[in-house]
Amino acid sequence: MSSPLSWDYIAKLVCIGDSGTGKSSLTIRLCEGRFSPHHDVTIGVEFGSRIVPVGRVSQPKPSTRDPELENISEGLPDPPCHKPAAEQKHMKLSLWDTAGQETYKSVTRSYFRGASGALLVFDISRRPTFEHVTDWLNDLRQIAEPDIVVVLVGNKSDLAAGDENKREVTQQEAEEWARRNGVLEYVETSAKSGEGVEMAFGRVAERIYMNIEAGKYDLNDRRSGVKGPGAGGTNKVRLAEQAKNKNGWGGGCC
Repeated sequence: MSSPLSWDYIAKLVCIGDSGTGKSSLTIRLCEGRFSPHHDVTIGVEFGSRIVPVGRVSQPKPSTRDPELENISEGLPDPPCHKPAAEQKHMKLSLWDTAGQETYKSVTRSYFRGASGALLVFDISRRPTFEHVTDWLNDLRQIAEPDIVVVLVGNKSDLAAGDENKREVTQQEAEEWARRNGVLEYVETSAKSGEGVEMAFGRVAERIYMNIEAGKYDLNDRRSGVKGPGAGGTNKVRLAEQAKNKNGWGGGCC
């Protein structure tokens, strides 16, 4: 049985990086909860979407009386519970998975416009893909809005496990690169196992929400990459109950 879930905001995210780094696999893992080991090479751009919770909500916490004062307070009304700090919000991520081949670069660059967030992906087992992230970031910042939220993603962390460790890029140097280049943070993921995938997308969504709360976007301007609830008619989707997981994320591609 499915239940309705509405979104409060919709944000455009792009996945960029060299070909073969697993951008499509990350999108499929997030949207459909599965891994396809034989995904076709992306030509141009592919799409997906996912609704995620944003904004931390404090849980109600009842006040307690001092047991020694129980007799004195007898007959008085119960102390009120503290209300949550804010209502839980939901953001629909419109995911644009771009091709990584040089042949399609002129086409994929056009999709950078109007993006509010980006996952800059490299393969931790192929050092050249890490060396190219600087070029991808420069291209993104030349075209996208100045305040675009970027997370560096080291994919295929499963290849760094066990005796056959194929890691060619350390976590420390990736984190240092992120700091030097003004990137929000570095997250390691495995589209195969699902490890870190929701964290990577969630970090981007949470920062975009913080920017919304700070008034950094014009929600009526499509160039901002973020829209409010009045931008597209009804904001209801059907959410499969079985797609929910322990982190409270739910949904699939729409």
